[in-house]
Amino acid sequence: MAVRKSRKSRRSLGVVGACLILLAGCEAEPPRAEPAASEAPGPESVPVSLAGERFHLELAAERASRYQGLSQRPHVPESSGMLFAFPEAEPLVFVMRHCLVPIDIAFVDDAGRVVALYAMAVEPPQRGDETPFAYESRLRRYPSGAPARFAVELAGGTLARLGLRVGDAAEFDREAVLRRAQ
Repeated sequence: MAVRKSRKSRRSLGVVGACLILLAGCEAEPPRAEPAASEAPGPESVPVSLAGERFHLELAAERASRYQGLSQRPHVPESSGMLFAFPEAEPLVFVMRHCLVPIDIAFVDDAGRVVALYAMAVEPPQRGDETPFAYESRLRRYPSGAPARFAVELAGGTLARLGLRVGDAAEFDREAVLRRAQ
């Protein structure tokens, strides 16, 4: 059932509403500005030791960050790279999708041992007439060959310089990293 209000009560409600709107705009302090993009925190970094050398790797623990990886990066600094973490240990396969520089990859199991290593070469870019499916299909596959829970990506040539081999340890706080894996 609809209720009809008198003209006087509608006018009173209008005055009260206008006052509330004006009061809502008054604050004791001015609103805080959002931090500028340059002040925004960067990606989470994880210290990882390989063959006695320490790296600070960007953590890729969610599906979107794992898919993006180091794609479109014009440079991978010598002491950095990316640590990929997965919710479950399983055979993994990586590709060099839209990568501009060579990248080394080490697949790492639950125990922190390297199960596979590759020096991944830059692929020709996706052609304008090439569908995303066709592009993805032609990329070389880099499989872990065994269940892996992590993947470490570094600048091309780093793993050879370190002399890292299958069975060597990748040292980092695996429990803390796994708490972030989605």
